[in-house]
Amino acid sequence: MALYAFNRREDENLAQAEKELMFSIVKTYDLYHYLLLLVLDVADVAGEKIDMALQKRMPTPQDLNPQRRFIDNQVIAQLRKNLAFNNYISSQKLTWANYQHIPRLLYNKMIVWDEYMKYMESENHNYILDKKFVVKLITDLFAESEDLQSNLEEQSIYWNDDLEYISAMIEKTLKKFKADSDENAPMMPLYKNTEDEEFVKILFRKAILQNKKCSELIDKNTTNWEVERIALMDILVMQLAITEILEFPEIPVKVTLNEYIEIAKYYCTSKSSTFVNGILDNIVKEIRDEGLFNKFGRGLVGEKLTENN
Repeated sequence: MALYAFNRREDENLAQAEKELMFSIVKTYDLYHYLLLLVLDVADVAGEKIDMALQKRMPTPQDLNPQRRFIDNQVIAQLRKNLAFNNYISSQKLTWANYQHIPRLLYNKMIVWDEYMKYMESENHNYILDKKFVVKLITDLFAESEDLQSNLEEQSIYWNDDLEYISAMIEKTLKKFKADSDENAPMMPLYKNTEDEEFVKILFRKAILQNKKCSELIDKNTTNWEVERIALMDILVMQLAITEILEFPEIPVKVTLNEYIEIAKYYCTSKSSTFVNGILDNIVKEIRDEGLFNKFGRGLVGEKLTENN
């Protein structure tokens, strides 16, 4: 999407485009914490409902003996105490205070949700079930909420299509939580390491600087098609794939191809993945035949070794 935005810029300011790319990544990391915070806020709404019921003049037996399984969820309790999570929320000043209708709306959807009813009524109650429910709450109920999606898009242009991806990242994080995890349980880092951050910058910069070379390769390998007639997103996906193949010798070609075919399924048209796959296969063959890249280390996986190799 950053590459698409650059292609729409009139000033072709690469430095500014790169700055916006890195900022968008930070905003995605904000969303990672923001959705976890939403779980806590939904639990707070549930707690408020129980407290209000207890304050009735004539509370029912159900009011006096509420089912507290959700608000006492062990994973939610761990998140409330997690130092890394709370430090980030505090430093970035993330809060749902200005959008209090969202946790209340999601609470109302949750209490009539089949998964919630099964969770609350289950005879079994343990840490694993608590974790599974929180994961489902985020990956199913949150991820499928059009109200939440619209609200996130309203809050930030950088959150237009991140909900599904971030939900998957949260699932990976919570799966590593254990019943005995304390306040120091790690959250997913913004970058795995400095090389991870450099990869983003180099890929973006090189894809732009080698635009002409990539366009020529695409043009040569598109039978009965002119580059101008190919959808821009298809071109950009192929441009990134070609750049990664040429500029990152330790990444196997097959890994690159699989990754960008999946990206094409998500960002392009329904037929794009097949089209992109066919063109990239031809381009890779040409690159190999002309010896335009040199893979080494892990990058040699799947390559036929010659005597020179």
